[in-house]
Amino acid sequence: MTDATTPSSRSGRKTGRWIAVIVVVLVLLAAAAVAAEYIARSVVTSTVRSLVVTNVGLPDDQDVDVQVAGLVLPQVLAGRLDEVAVASDDVTLGPITGDVRVDLRGVPVSAGSAADGGVASVRLDQEQVRALLAQLPDLPAGTVEVTAPDVSFETTLTLFGIGIPVGVTATPGAAEGDLTITPTGFQVAGNVIDADTLRGQFGGVADTLVQTRSLCIADRLPAGLTLTSATVQGQDLVATFDIAGAIVSDPGLQADGTCG
Repeated sequence: MTDATTPSSRSGRKTGRWIAVIVVVLVLLAAAAVAAEYIARSVVTSTVRSLVVTNVGLPDDQDVDVQVAGLVLPQVLAGRLDEVAVASDDVTLGPITGDVRVDLRGVPVSAGSAADGGVASVRLDQEQVRALLAQLPDLPAGTVEVTAPDVSFETTLTLFGIGIPVGVTATPGAAEGDLTITPTGFQVAGNVIDADTLRGQFGGVADTLVQTRSLCIADRLPAGLTLTSATVQGQDLVATFDIAGAIVSDPGLQADGTCG
């Protein structure tokens, strides 16, 4: 009997075994990489959530959603997260309570470094808008209605001792970090009129009503947040803030700002 196995066939089996071993190693490495990515993402999102709950003063059981764009592990190894998004409902920031979303760029993994910056938005429903505008003197916040693109409210002007109901339509905005409410139209006895006509009918009594009103909120928010816009979207008011990147490491920017 002779051995029918040729050198080439034995070589082929060895090559096949090596290929199988390489495939197994690659599969194990891929599985390890997936596991490492999962662990890194879990640790990062959990850490960010804990920092948000602690620094903002939220309840321990507050539902806080944290999203990190892209693969987390390479970003952690590089020392900086490209984009981090944090969202939570019914959050109180100073005088504002609403649904909050924060988007930060270039967030450092280690303490002591600044992020590249970011934006935050707070969405307020009608009742939350009423609570906020109640801080403006003489504005009957209980009558405020929110419908895009404006807010409206009812007030009363007194002429010759007679109180006359006036409907006011106003556009929210922001100026130098303050929330602004700018009247754009008025309704008296069912007639829609402009500011000049209202002044003509009521004289100086109408001066306060036709002026833009401002509400400073900087002294009740971290100094690293600056209000840049306020718009009505549907039946919600959306306030948008710029975030200074150094707020993640600078205690001065984490402390309340100032007005005036």
